[in-house]
This record gives sequence, structure tokens and C-alpha cells, in this order.
Amino acid sequence: MLSEKWRTEFPVSKSYVYMNHAGVAPLSRRVMDAMKSFVEDATMNGAVNVESWVETAEICRSLAANLINSDPTEIAFMKNTTQGILIAANGIDWKKGDNVVTTSVEFPANVYPWWSLKQRYGVETRMVTEKVSRINLDDIIDAINERTRVVTISHVEFASGFRNDIKAIGEICKDRDIWFVVDAIQSLGVIEVDVQSCHVDILAADGHKWLLAPEGAAIFYCNREKLDKLINTNIGWASVVNPRDFLSYDLTQKPDATRFEEGSYNTVGLYGLKAAIELLLKIGISKIENRVLALTATLITGLKSKGYKVITPNDDFDRAGIVVFESEKHSPTELYELLFDHNIITAERGSGLRVSPHFYNTEAEISRLLDVLPDV
Repeated sequence: MLSEKWRTEFPVSKSYVYMNHAGVAPLSRRVMDAMKSFVEDATMNGAVNVESWVETAEICRSLAANLINSDPTEIAFMKNTTQGILIAANGIDWKKGDNVVTTSVEFPANVYPWWSLKQRYGVETRMVTEKVSRINLDDIIDAINERTRVVTISHVEFASGFRNDIKAIGEICKDRDIWFVVDAIQSLGVIEVDVQSCHVDILAADGHKWLLAPEGAAIFYCNREKLDKLINTNIGWASVVNPRDFLSYDLTQKPDATRFEEGSYNTVGLYGLKAAIELLLKIGISKIENRVLALTATLITGLKSKGYKVITPNDDFDRAGIVVFESEKHSPTELYELLFDHNIITAERGSGLRVSPHFYNTEAEISRLLDVLPDV
């Protein structure tokens, strides 16, 4: 069983039942060791071994590409998901009257960059309403018109756990020549993501959730066919060809996605991200997905038997690793604090409590959480 085989990788499990991977995930031993190795190297040797730092970053780039079924030339490293979305929002050649289609339940990182276009370019943001904790595909289609330039959506919604059908949305965007931008921070590392089959143009995801990596080390993907159509508004010294030829100024940008890496890397973060992705790929994302869906199915059944209202959909295809539930008797704060007092780590989100286990969590931990929760 996955949890038994890999549990020792996560020292957090000795102290807590940690089920807040949709918030900030704990690091594995191998991620910690990888980051420590860089810190020790930089402490003892300065930048003497900088070539190995660059090599590690490039290995990480290839691993990230493998994770989403892209080419390494389509991958850039960002400091967070928001930076990737900002590159998309600010890089399109907007015309007054254009519009963006998204939802009314997106995390703010996928709202404010698009809203800001209203004042600068007169771009409208159309926000599709959630219905019974779901985003209906027909409602997205109805919001699209001849002036729609972008559809942008979270693969998995942070406050409900609903998994959007990005393959269906991507096909619609491809057929209508609309940019398709995906916030994958709540899916990458826990369910399979294939940017090619889903016709994704741009994807962004920080590492600190389901990827089990540190904060500040994010993946950005741009389809090579759209690369030259996206205006780079943050050209820095590392964006151009021959960036190390410092005094031969040449504004010619790199031919691949690294043109969006405007300066120096968060190298220690990339050491951690590399180790984290290596672990996930070694286990297999499909195995992780099956394991997490099984754990959350058990959780949903137990919550319903205790009288809780489960917000997250039941069907495996409609969810990933997040389960959100509500109580008529107890506030989210009361439930959060009760679980916290028993060293069970969850998160409050809106009117509910959010539980987000990963593959190394166990059925016994799910049972413990359910035992602590009072009946409704």
C-alpha cells in the first residue's frame, strides 16, 4: 500500500494527521535533503559549483515537462502561480471590448490579474456562477461570444473541490481560437494533467501544495505555438539570447519559454521542486490519484453517516483531493479547532471545513478524523 511504503518520507506524520495539502503541504525527507545540500554547497563554496546548480534546474525543467506531457522548451520557472497568470493576462494583445470568461469561485490569483485589464484596456471579465458546487460546462459555453479572447479556470476549485473538465473546455477553446489558461495548483501532483490532450495554452502552478515542494518554486507552461503570440512584458537580463554576455546588449529574446524567466532562479526552491517531482513520478501520478480518491471516498461516506453536508461532489471524475463539508450545529472554526486540538490539521474555507489528504495518509487517519468529529 502506498501509504505504508512511503510514509517514512514524511516526518510530519509522526506528530500530526496532516490533511491540509490544498493549503501548504509538508516537505518530504528527500526534498529537505535536496534543499540542505544546496544550502551547504552555497555556504561552503559560494558559487564555485554554479554549473551543477544550472544542471539541477534543467533536470527539474525536464521533470516538470514530463509531469504535464509537454516539452522542456515550453516550461519556465516562476516564483508563484500568480506570476504565471500575470504573464498570461498582461501578454495578450487586447482590444477594447474583448472579454475573459472565468468563474465566480476562483482563487483571487485567477481573478485580479484579469479584473485589472478593465481599467487599462476596457476588457470585460465574465464570471460564470457556480451551481450546487459545480461549474456547468454549458454555462461556460453560454458566456463565450465572438469577443472572448481567454477562458481561464482552476482545474480543481479550491473552495469546493470540484474538478473542472479541462479537456472539454480546452476543445471548445481550440475550436474557437480562444486562449485557454489553467490554474493547476490544486491538481498538479494529485491527479493526472496532460496539457496536450486538453489543449491548454498556458498553465501555472506553485509547488507548495500537492506537488509537496517548497513555496516560491512554480511551474509555468506556454504552448510553443502560442509563444510568439504572447507579449513578454517583463523582459529582464535572463530573457534574452546570450544572457551572460553582459555588455553586448541585444533585446532578442530566447526562442523558448525561458524568455519569461527575467532574472536569477530561486535555486534552493528548484532543488526542492526537483526532488519533489522525482518522488511523485517514481510513485506514479495515476497511483496517487487512485489512492487519494479512495481515501476521500471513505471520508465522504463517513461524513454523510455522521450527518454532515458534503459540498464536494461524490463522483471520482468530479473531484480530486479536496473534501469540503458543513455542519448545521458547528461553525468551521469550532470544527477546525476541535480537530487541531487532536493534532489533525485541516483548513477553514468559507462556510465549511476543507480536508485534503495525500497519498501517504492512511485509512486509520481518516477514521481518527471521523471519530473526533461530533455527530450532527
